[in-house]
Amino acid sequence: MKYPERSDIPRQPTLTSPVTLLRGYRGIWNAPLQKLGIRTIRDLLFFFPRDYECTGELVNLADLEAEAEVTVVGEIEETRTGRTRYGKSIFSITVACEESQVKATWFNMRFMKDKFQAGDRVVLSGVAKPKANRWEMTHPRISTVDEQTEVQGSEVLPVYRLSQGISQPAIRRLVKTAVEDYVEELEEALPELIRTQKGIGTIQESIRGIHQPETLEELEHHRLRFVYQELLVLQLALALRRWHHSISHKAPELETDARIHARITARFPFELTAAQQRVVQDICEDMARSEPMNRLLQGDVGSGKTVVAEYAMLLSVAHGHQAVLMAPTEILAQQHYRTLQEDLKNSRVTIGILTGSMKASERRQVLDGIQSGEIDLLIGTHSVANEEVEFKSLALVVIDEQHKFGVRQRMAVRNNGLNPHYLVMSATPIPRTIAMGMFADLDISTIRRGPDHQQPVNTYLGDPEPAAREKWWEFFRSKLREGRQGYVIASTVERATRDDLFSVEEIFQGLQSRILSEFRIGRVHGKMTADEKSETMARFHAHELDVLVATSVIEVGVNVPNASLMTIEDAQQFGLAQLHQLRGRVRRGHHTGYVCVFGNPANPEAETRLQSFVETLDGFELAEIDFELRGPGDLFGTQQHGMPPLRVADLRRDRTVVELARDDAQALLESDPGLQSTEFVKLRKQVLRRYGKVLDVGDVG
Repeated sequence: MKYPERSDIPRQPTLTSPVTLLRGYRGIWNAPLQKLGIRTIRDLLFFFPRDYECTGELVNLADLEAEAEVTVVGEIEETRTGRTRYGKSIFSITVACEESQVKATWFNMRFMKDKFQAGDRVVLSGVAKPKANRWEMTHPRISTVDEQTEVQGSEVLPVYRLSQGISQPAIRRLVKTAVEDYVEELEEALPELIRTQKGIGTIQESIRGIHQPETLEELEHHRLRFVYQELLVLQLALALRRWHHSISHKAPELETDARIHARITARFPFELTAAQQRVVQDICEDMARSEPMNRLLQGDVGSGKTVVAEYAMLLSVAHGHQAVLMAPTEILAQQHYRTLQEDLKNSRVTIGILTGSMKASERRQVLDGIQSGEIDLLIGTHSVANEEVEFKSLALVVIDEQHKFGVRQRMAVRNNGLNPHYLVMSATPIPRTIAMGMFADLDISTIRRGPDHQQPVNTYLGDPEPAAREKWWEFFRSKLREGRQGYVIASTVERATRDDLFSVEEIFQGLQSRILSEFRIGRVHGKMTADEKSETMARFHAHELDVLVATSVIEVGVNVPNASLMTIEDAQQFGLAQLHQLRGRVRRGHHTGYVCVFGNPANPEAETRLQSFVETLDGFELAEIDFELRGPGDLFGTQQHGMPPLRVADLRRDRTVVELARDDAQALLESDPGLQSTEFVKLRKQVLRRYGKVLDVGDVG
């Protein structure tokens, strides 16, 4: 008798088995589940609802005597579409419910007609009102169910993200099956001590509670467990990264004495502000240690961060080492290069620049200078983080506009076997909750306000009426005739992108032919080559152009002191931080700035955002307002840092949990720095699985 090969023996599916092996699975769901990122049974268990529906009491309408919040089940007899006398679309259905009928109506929801057809069995939840011989509901919650599904009243029903080819009832059944058959196989990552302290149930209880809650209170209890776990894992990852780098990387010890300090500050044409001096002190203390500095310097637009960075770079050079400044764009890199050349023109410090658009011969010359040590200070873009860039003795990496670089990009220079100090800068103030949640691996210094000589900026919300527009443009022209320069900002390069928005080209043509025909006008946007952008910016800087029409490509760092005017079209398309950055371009010189924003806000949030921008000059205050209105957004979301997005937690809604998770992570690592004890093994495993690669903590311990 021949025994079967081991591979031929049927095996019981496990959490890591394909979801196709789940009891009751149908092959038609393969493609839609793939699109939803569901490949294994485990994926299905952790495919959390995006929302929940609360149903009323399940009733038979024939027994109902007055208006009430109810849930009814029935079959659609007919569907109708139409319009009101005011142009609103109407979709209505008539549903047979036992011995009664109910008419359900929705306004301005045209997509409904493609989702529901006659013959569908549906559940309606809402307020039923008697009318003639039937009942009516307006905008009730509705979902389709099959004959096998038993509908319960007064339920909290999960609502999942969908993909074409799978319905809500189908995915509910799949999840229910996965929970019934496999939830007991899940491993608990949170140690029992933590769960006891926080009053948290087991992973099995929480998975059941998040998918099948009996009450909203129960749902919130289990949701908070996953919020806490997700944020604790993130905080542990950031803290482990910080700890790992502190013990495994050694940086040059660069002490500051009175002689070095005097030599550096003599290069500046002004005295450092009190805030700048405080941050310089922080940096000097960091750089004097062998543990690599990892400091974030955040400051409002024009607060003087670049001067602080220049001090740190010159401190490196004073000790015989090199420093590099990485900028997100070639325009900004060129500007930093020109500024340093001017500040250090009579010194022995050699400055180089490295960008992606350089000719091969020029690039080779710079690379040789870096390797030999001939170049003391290097200014560059992302191209600096390249294997072919070899420094002789790098002591400091400065990263400008840190949110433009992912975590791994920020650390790429170190990955070349070098262990410099790191200073990352942001002109976009970071809300406190985000700073705690996403930057826990960094020390943070803040410069709240700029120098006293900084010019004020008058900001106006423009009236779109032609007469009001012309009044602004007349003022704009009068200032140009006085010798000032101005920006005109568009949200899109080409009108084809959005038909309802002004494009750069459209604005350029309109200004050139009519509104500003007597002045010299240029344009700059992201679709131009680096050389074209640099040439245009150089002409604007030299006052060979009076007006620059641009996209937000000029939001970061461009410094033209004579530019004091700005018009922003379609301002509703920009976030508050972005608008504030743009406004910062006209408060760099000796003239009062003027900004006028024209917009068409489509909702109250956009209207509030524009009004806040006009009324507030404080970038930190605007950052908090923007955070309250929109949450982290793209600017500070985890994806900007190259990290996976948060699945359950919301930094705005769950800010108290952020603080709790941060404190608990710090306490855990103080008691067990590498999470090496047996009780933390599974928690450490989860940290490394989710963040080990992206945060370079995979070799911790």
